[in-house]
Amino acid sequence: MERWSGRVAVVTGASAGIGAAIAQELVKKGLKVVGLARRVERVQELEKSLKSAPGKLYSRKCDVTKEEEVKEAFKWVKDNLGGTDILINNAGVASLNSLSGGPVENWRKIYDLNVLALSMCTKEALQSMKEKGVDDGHIIHINSVAGHKVIEQLSMYSSSKHAVTALTEGLRRELVNQKSKIRVTSVSPGAVRTEFGLAAGATPEMLEAYKDIPILESEDVADAVLYVLGTPPHVQIHELMLKPLGSTN
Repeated sequence: MERWSGRVAVVTGASAGIGAAIAQELVKKGLKVVGLARRVERVQELEKSLKSAPGKLYSRKCDVTKEEEVKEAFKWVKDNLGGTDILINNAGVASLNSLSGGPVENWRKIYDLNVLALSMCTKEALQSMKEKGVDDGHIIHINSVAGHKVIEQLSMYSSSKHAVTALTEGLRRELVNQKSKIRVTSVSPGAVRTEFGLAAGATPEMLEAYKDIPILESEDVADAVLYVLGTPPHVQIHELMLKPLGSTN
């Protein structure tokens, strides 16, 4: 990780859970980290707690489903920090719904954030890397085991994560054809202890039923990201899947 010290990483969905854990660990490794989130006050609190860390966290309010806000955020990174070296596409959403019943608005929110926002951030990051002259940058998509199978009651979420799996391979091929050394990686965790379940619409009773299943912590995913970034530049970690020990899924 020493070669990344002093360089610039953008982390989406940095206000809580996996995004906050990743931002925190990157700052501890000496990176300048721009944490994008709608709930920017949470990133600001994390920023204050990392004042003595080797790197620095910059909190920026951004709804990554809005193209203009994404463009403005990456322009800020360019104008103030020189541009982007690493992008962690972490922001995501799920909801309990069915293909037969909808509601359609929930489907739209899932695809707007999990697929289109991820793609817009990737496009802006790649443009920034090219303008900066970076040819060893890294784009990491926080995917899910749901991107490799279908989870009951989460079929639309699963389909959006399958799209992330396809987009990772599609970008890898684009970069190979461009003879670029920028790397792209999909990190697919299983169940993680975050606010994600409540945000997806799970009731306290539903969460209680799953309280004893094996589960990962946000820090486990952050460790996986550090591993991926820390591999030698000639190594392409294309897909990294994490499951809690004892998981039957």
